[in-house]
Amino acid sequence: MSGASSSLRAAFSHCVQQVRNYDYHHYLCLLELPSELRKTAFALRAFNVETSKAMDIASDPRIGLMRLVWWKEAIDKIYVRKQIEHPVAQALASVLSENKISKGWLKRSVEARINDANREISDIPEKIEDLEKYAEDTVSTLLYTTLQAGGIKSTAADHAASHIGKASGLLLLLKSLPYHASRNRHFSYIPAEVAANHGLLVKEGGRSEIHLDSREGLCDAVFEMASVANVHLLKARELSGAVPIEARPVLLESVPAQVLLDSLNRVQFDVFDPRLARGVLGVSPLWYHVKLKWYSWRGKY
Repeated sequence: MSGASSSLRAAFSHCVQQVRNYDYHHYLCLLELPSELRKTAFALRAFNVETSKAMDIASDPRIGLMRLVWWKEAIDKIYVRKQIEHPVAQALASVLSENKISKGWLKRSVEARINDANREISDIPEKIEDLEKYAEDTVSTLLYTTLQAGGIKSTAADHAASHIGKASGLLLLLKSLPYHASRNRHFSYIPAEVAANHGLLVKEGGRSEIHLDSREGLCDAVFEMASVANVHLLKARELSGAVPIEARPVLLESVPAQVLLDSLNRVQFDVFDPRLARGVLGVSPLWYHVKLKWYSWRGKY
């Protein structure tokens, strides 16, 4: 028994370290959660880290895709209580045995990443709504499951979580554009409709590609997408009066989204500006800590 307990402690420690290493701004958000919810939130967020970086760390896209399929199958195994020798899976199995968390939300997040991984380089999303759906499937679902784990049943909280997830997902996709460009993804996270609005869409050989001949055009496209994210944050905060107090720490993830939006604004929405890579989402770690603590202390998001 002590051996199993020690193994489980090591699994949760691994989850915390993974989130700290790969998702630091959200790691700090999770520290503001009530202690009884923190363990579950770290396991869920570590699961997200595993699936979100699967394609990035793979030497071959096929290996990354196999990893995502492995996680999809792992979810099924966890729900029928099959043991899996992986620390994040072990931690996830533990929290799922203690909390009522919908299997559908977890499967939905992995399936969204599998569908994204299966896209061809030249397969550009048509509309920004396509990216909003991807953001909801991969980011909002994390908030839904955390609310579920906390036993929080609130339509207003769910709606706010949906908006925050969409905003966060869109903004993180924007921040990652230079990285994806370096991997020859041809800016596949700029929708064709938005690219066309700013002279970035070029049709060659019967297919559409996004060209970055105009840095101004790119900044304008980023501004258009960031504006959609801003609307989602505003809608989430409009719901704050109806959101239960116990749900608000979960929704603190609006803070890093707002910080990133403000950082983009400071660099005139130029995602290649090196200032975006400094500190935490473009601001000093101290300032980020203070801002997050202020919202947490005030019971706001």
